[in-house]
Amino acid sequence: MSAVLAMRLPVEQDLAAFVQLLQRLQLPHRVTEEAGEQLLWVTDEAVAEQVRSLYQRYPQGAELPAVPVAAGRPGFWQTLRAAPLTLVLLAATLLVALLSWGGENLAVVHWLNFMDFRVQGQYLLFVPLSDSLAAGQWWRLWSPALLHFGVLHLAMNSLWIWELGRRIEWRQGGLVLLMLVLSYSLVSNIGQYVWSGPSLFGGLSGVLYGLLGHCWIYQKLAPNPFYHLPPGVVGMMLIWLLVCMTGIFELVQLAAIANAAHVAGLLAGCGTGLLGGALARSRQ
Repeated sequence: MSAVLAMRLPVEQDLAAFVQLLQRLQLPHRVTEEAGEQLLWVTDEAVAEQVRSLYQRYPQGAELPAVPVAAGRPGFWQTLRAAPLTLVLLAATLLVALLSWGGENLAVVHWLNFMDFRVQGQYLLFVPLSDSLAAGQWWRLWSPALLHFGVLHLAMNSLWIWELGRRIEWRQGGLVLLMLVLSYSLVSNIGQYVWSGPSLFGGLSGVLYGLLGHCWIYQKLAPNPFYHLPPGVVGMMLIWLLVCMTGIFELVQLAAIANAAHVAGLLAGCGTGLLGGALARSRQ
């Protein structure tokens, strides 16, 4: 293969675990020795940048599952340990789902909804957002992302957050993932509020569409194995978004979809993916 030097390391540095990590991620490479140094070669500068980024975070290959390549995929517990922030986000979502009993316990829901409310008969009387913010309830700008209404709503969002969140955590680190999640939840919640006005809404859908857009555009600009999604995933998710926007689910009274949150999250994710991908590409 064509050779681009990714790293120079002392000959006494044990690279066995890190090389195993590169093999598991299917990053083409080879290691040679020269003048008391180990030289790690890769196919091109894009892969070299990925390898250097990996080595900064996982020099011993310990943060990602240390299993033989023949095993095919990492073990369950090792995978969990490799994505702690994603796991914390899902645990918090599950806890809120249990406390709110799938959105049915309004005594809990009213503390997490974008706008506070009180129940009067069969109606919800909403408190102006400005009053809540003046009272110091700033968490409302983000907390609706943790609310889910029903098991299916929770399960679908959790699966996608796990799939996309851990990819970003592995590639760009937990701090970047945290900033992205907070940004997408804020943008999607505000977008839904501006579009629909006072209402009851929640869920991680806006965040997951943000993560999807981030991986999608980032991968277009700076291809890497972490953000490579199976063929058709992006297209399927965009088609699903369009179907939801037709209002068919509201028409058959199956569910009320926060479409504005989805669109706002997707646009925000495409924006961060454009920025992050452009910066990564410039470094290449």
